[in-house]
Amino acid sequence: MLTGSLNPLSSSAKTEKASYSKLVQNIESDNVKSIIINRNKSTAKSTLKSGDTMLVSNVSVTELDKLITSYITEKPGELDVTYDVSNPSGWTSALMALISIGLLGFLVFVFFSQQGGGGNKVMTFGKSKAKLYTKSDKQYTFADVAGADEEKEELAEVVDFLKSPRRYIDLGARIPKGVLLVGPPGTGKTLLAKATAGEAKVPFFSISGSDFVEMFVGVGASRVRDLFETAKKNSPCIVFIDEIDAVGRHRGAGLGGGNDEREQTLNQLLVEMDGFSNQEGIIIIAATNRADILDPAILRPGRFDRQVMVAPPDVKGREDILKVHSKGKPLADDIDLSIIAKSTAGFTGADLENVMNEASLLAARKREKKVSMKDIEEAIKRVIAGPEKKSKVITDEDKKITAAHEAGHAVVMKSLPQCDEVREISIIPRGMAAGYTISLPDNDNSHMPKGKLLDLICGLLGGRAAEEVLLDDICTGASNDIERASKIARSMVTEWGMSELLGPLGLGSGQDDVFIGRDFLRSKNYGEEVASAIDKEVRDIINECHEKAINILKEHKDKLELVTNELIKKETLTGEEFASLYETGKYPGEAEEAKDKEENKDEQ
Repeated sequence: MLTGSLNPLSSSAKTEKASYSKLVQNIESDNVKSIIINRNKSTAKSTLKSGDTMLVSNVSVTELDKLITSYITEKPGELDVTYDVSNPSGWTSALMALISIGLLGFLVFVFFSQQGGGGNKVMTFGKSKAKLYTKSDKQYTFADVAGADEEKEELAEVVDFLKSPRRYIDLGARIPKGVLLVGPPGTGKTLLAKATAGEAKVPFFSISGSDFVEMFVGVGASRVRDLFETAKKNSPCIVFIDEIDAVGRHRGAGLGGGNDEREQTLNQLLVEMDGFSNQEGIIIIAATNRADILDPAILRPGRFDRQVMVAPPDVKGREDILKVHSKGKPLADDIDLSIIAKSTAGFTGADLENVMNEASLLAARKREKKVSMKDIEEAIKRVIAGPEKKSKVITDEDKKITAAHEAGHAVVMKSLPQCDEVREISIIPRGMAAGYTISLPDNDNSHMPKGKLLDLICGLLGGRAAEEVLLDDICTGASNDIERASKIARSMVTEWGMSELLGPLGLGSGQDDVFIGRDFLRSKNYGEEVASAIDKEVRDIINECHEKAINILKEHKDKLELVTNELIKKETLTGEEFASLYETGKYPGEAEEAKDKEENKDEQ
């Protein structure tokens, strides 16, 4: 049997959490043997003379120091005091801070890597993104550009300078440093720039204006500097900046008017263009369809000092463009490109290319070996109004409303001498339209007389007028017609000086404010009285044209009903069929047969 003596205090010792006041009581009653104070955590761990341990949190360290100092002074050596200055949480905070910094650095590294195109291109973030076309790439020449003879003549001088610069330099001639191509979208500005480089057989740098602008300050200016440094190394060459209005917009056009990143980029571009000399052989060609918002400094002589207007092609130009885009396409014998050119007034080069491509797709869809005239006619309608929706279920009531609406357009246009010729009427939905009436001019008129504009408004309101005449009600289908008619009427009054009341005054948007992109805020150059007069004039024009359309349809109500009923039966009428129904009440073949019968009766 094992025997021994045990300490009764150690067997019964315990640890408890206590309050600060209880700790003070134990110290004052001389019941504390030792105490450990943690200043950082504001805790105290005391060992009582009984062997128990007492833990106290949220200790007022300053007050406890005073109490212990007073106790030790009175009874030195009876209380063992220890201060714990370790701070494990501090190390944890430092470690977390290091991890956060490392993670942030990694994210910045990944972002710059993606912008630069890879981990090995992080430092190329400020480099130019211009794409270089050399002789090994596909070359365009002026032979690939049709319908822009005058524009090519303007650029031929640039080509000659790049080929033989010494001849111009010896004569002291200064070739324009910059050429600005201005025109609507799709007119071939980019193709002209590429063809100029191809004719001159020089390197061609192509970049978009938006490629210069970044969220980081100074990146755009850095890319401009790098672009021009690279161009100087490859001179003679052409630098093409597409959509230059993205970077060359009027300075001070922001809400704050500050020197933001885009303006710094523009400033650097202006400085670089000023630094050119005649011997460097670098020509800047830029393209935009918003020349009105460009900063005046970029258009002054010595920078973009030559502007070339690239307008939509005329009928001869459209025929030439169609010849270019029909190369490599097997065309049927019935195709006449001159007829197609006449029926596509207002189309740009891109529109015509789209027409020929759509015609080829339609022919391939039908497993045909050649593109027919029917395919091209359908492609023109697809470009104008969108694809047909033959599968859409239409109620008889909707079909009747649409037929009356489209017949009203056609009858009013046919009755007015200055309206364009009706080419086709249909109640088959296309795109967002429930039906359509296509009328195209026979030629390209540069001027639009007041009488023709009024007839055009009447034709647009003919659909709404037909609903009132035939259906005794109106519907929502005329919303686009009313919008277009109102826009023409307001332009007649405010921009073209065609108001008898206001006279030849410019009251339109010529005074647009340059701030907020010129479109959000407009400054009026007239008062409220004139504004009321403008509204009255516009309203009078619309009401007069609407009344005129109603009177025409009431006078030709029999023709309106005939065309409406035939549209409900056939869904689509060609221009020839409609003209015959309007004039004779019969289709072309039936009219000729009836005419032959009448002639035979007269002979008998």
